[in-house]
Amino acid sequence: MADEYKIITSPLSRKFTRDGITIEILIYRIDADPAWQLEVVDAAGGSTVWEDLFETEQDALNEAYQTIAAEGIASFRRDPEQKLH
Repeated sequence: MADEYKIITSPLSRKFTRDGITIEILIYRIDADPAWQLEVVDAAGGSTVWEDLFETEQDALNEAYQTIAAEGIASFRRDPEQKLH
């Protein structure tokens, strides 16, 4: 029987718009693990998931903003074959 986990969504999750592009920043974890996962979803449903987990939900949000500042929000518009962060 598979273990069931409850997913906890951070209140820091949000939609973010810049340069006419809107993304959804998702920060979540499972109840059995204190580390936070970061995922960004574009308007077409394309998802970018970080391989590394974050100690705090604020660290995850900061990483999303730092990536937007360094690479631009358009970097989240991706082909299915594009590599993860």
